[in-house]
Formats: sequence, C-alpha cells, structure tokens
Amino acid sequence: MPQPASRLARLPFYYGWVVIAVAFVTMAVGVNSRTAFSLLLPPILAEFGWSRAVVSGIFSAGFIASTLISPLTGMLMDRFGPRWLMPAGAIVASAGLTLATFATQAWHFYATLGAMSVSGSVVISYIGHSLFLPNWFVRRRGLAIGIAFSGVGVGSITLFPWLQSLIDDIGWRQACWALAGLLIVAVIPLNVLLQRKRPEELGLLPDGDHSPREREAVLAPDNIVDPAWAAVEWTVARAMRTSRFWWLAFGFFCALFVWYAVQVHQTKILVEAGFDAGLAAYALGLVGLTGIAGQIGLGYFSDRAGREWAWTVSLVGFVLCYALLLLIDRFPSPALVYLMVASQGVLGYGVAAVFGAISIELFQGRNHGAIFGTFGVFSMSGAAAGPWVFGAIYDWSGAYTYAFWLAIALSLLSMVAIWRAAPRKVRLVAGRVQ
Repeated sequence: MPQPASRLARLPFYYGWVVIAVAFVTMAVGVNSRTAFSLLLPPILAEFGWSRAVVSGIFSAGFIASTLISPLTGMLMDRFGPRWLMPAGAIVASAGLTLATFATQAWHFYATLGAMSVSGSVVISYIGHSLFLPNWFVRRRGLAIGIAFSGVGVGSITLFPWLQSLIDDIGWRQACWALAGLLIVAVIPLNVLLQRKRPEELGLLPDGDHSPREREAVLAPDNIVDPAWAAVEWTVARAMRTSRFWWLAFGFFCALFVWYAVQVHQTKILVEAGFDAGLAAYALGLVGLTGIAGQIGLGYFSDRAGREWAWTVSLVGFVLCYALLLLIDRFPSPALVYLMVASQGVLGYGVAAVFGAISIELFQGRNHGAIFGTFGVFSMSGAAAGPWVFGAIYDWSGAYTYAFWLAIALSLLSMVAIWRAAPRKVRLVAGRVQ
C-alpha cells in the first residue's frame, strides 16, 4: 500500500508519535482488561465458594497459555507486524471475557477468563508492544515507550471505578460483556488503520532523523561499548548460549512474579484488611494512574542514567510496596494504602518502560522479535507463578505474610540479575554517550 504509506510519512511531525499514541490507547484498554481480574476475584469467590488458589489459578492459567504462545507471538510479529497481530489479540481477549460469563465450573474459567482472555491481552500489552516500539526510537527509546505504557494508568483510573460500579449494580458478567465490547471498538480500528512495525515501512528513520548521516553523527559508533558483541547476528539459539540471556530471563521472571502477584491479590488484601470494595477498586486504579509518572519518568531516567539504574529504582518500588503491605496487615490505615499505591505505581511500574529497551540493546537484529518472544516464556512464567503462589501460601497459612517476604526477596534478586546482564557493557544509552 504505497500511497497510504506516503501520506502518513508526509505528516508535519514524526510518525513515531502516532505509533506511540495508538499504543497508548491500546495499552489503556488491553492491559486493564487483564488487570480487571482483581475486581472479578471477590464476586467469583463469593458465588462459587472455591479456594483462593483455585480462583487465582485462573489468572495463572492465562499466563501459562501465554508462556506457550510467547515465542510464536515474536515470530508472528516479525512476519505480520502489529497492524494485524494487535487486532487478533483483541478478538481473542474479547471472546474469552464473553465466554467466561457462561462458565459454571472452574475449568470453564481456566479456559476462557484464563487461557483466552489473558493470552489475548498479552499480545496487546507490554510483551506485544515491546516487540516493535523500540524500532521507532533510539535516543529517546525509554521516554517514548514510557509514554505509550502510561496509557495503562489513564485506563485504570477511568475503567476500574466504572467496572466496579457495573459489578456492584448489575453483576460481574455484565462487566465482562462491557469490557469485551470496549476491546473490539477501541483496539481494532486504530491498529488496523494506523499502527506500523518500523519507520522504514514509511520511508522514515528512527527518531525522525532525515538522513543516515544525521543518525551517524548523533549515535554511532560512540554508543557501542562492545563492538564484537554488537556485530553478532543474533538468533534465539545463539542468544541462549550466553550468560546474559539467562540473567535477563531470570530478572524478567522475578519482576513479573512480584508485579502480577500484588496486582491480582491487592483488592482482596485490602478488603480483608477492613477497607471497603470501592476504596480497594479506587486504589487499584490509582496504582495505574501513578504509574503514568513512573513509566514516563523512569523511561526518561533510563535514557539518561542507564537501564540498570532505572530497573533498580523500579524494583525498590516493589520492595517498598510489599513492606507497606506487611504494615497494612497489622496497622490498617488509608495513609499506608496510598503510600503502597505510590511505591507500586510511581516506582514499580517504571519497569515496564525498560523491558524492551534492555532486550534490544543486548540482542539487536532482525531476529529480535523471536528472541524477545522467548524472553516472554520466562516473563509469563513469572506472571503465572506469582498469583498462584500467593493464593497457595494464603490457603496454607491463612495469611499473605510469607508471600510478601518471598516477593521482597525476588525483587532484590531481579535487581542483581539485570546488573549481571549489563546492557551498559554493550551499548550506552544516549545520556552516557560522550
């Protein structure tokens, strides 16, 4: 389609910002269609009377399915691009939400609200967007991705109170129908019409540069610290033979474990601490809202100071989050809830802006989609394990205390892993180029 492409390229501003805007809207709906499980957990528990491990396992089942399809997602992105893959993910997620309303047994939920809805939403959330957004920016990569991912915060503060009111007034099934419809209306048209995989498709260069010479004057080769590593034509098999791959995989696993464990269980934790469901839903939305500052701010910070430092600050946020949950368990206070929200959103959510940047700076090349998709196996394994382990620990001990301490330990290990992967020793971020 050369004619539409040429019109898009002639915009008075860099088309990469249109790509970021479409991703912003897609993330606002796509990620929160998954995060809404935290609101659905209490009414499903109340209606069916299953154990917490069984119900939280629904969410984990989705990430297990996502683990299986993650490498395929990377390969499909390399072949078809986001213009078609994003709508496909929205259709699968919407179908899962719709079919879940007819569920009567646990395995029905595992197949629909779990496998279909969560795996579909993964395509249109952090993993899917991290496969192509880094192609559009180099110097401002962290900032641009942070802006796109901050759509999650706008979506959460808008959607969660609305969904909670639907759950309270007409039921969780009707809330699922509404969310499924929103996915179809908001995600599919924008991506089909406007989304693109890389600037070269429109005859453009990353960052909106006007010529290859302009790019060379700004970055290359001063940002390359290890020319031998940067010159390798990376494949999945070749990457997996390096220690950096495994440190990164372990760091991603731990980070997603602690992130999704609190995301799924937070509403129930706060309700059991004595707060009403409305405040708990508001707190969940507020995490996403404060995450706007975290993702944009730490994305910019990562472009200046380095990916490792941004990752460390983010994981410190999760350490503080879980430490505050330990305090809330003993001393319930709205002030502690808001501090917990701030540490999780302003700091913790900033990790999202760094995922794709770390990977592409270590394993840049034409096979990066497949490599990042393979990292998705480990990321999704952590996302699946976190909610289920938290539920199992609660069922075993009657409290979340041991789970909180486990999450603190894994947060610290994730920091160590990213420093060991050391993207700074391969390519410097723009702020470190002399």
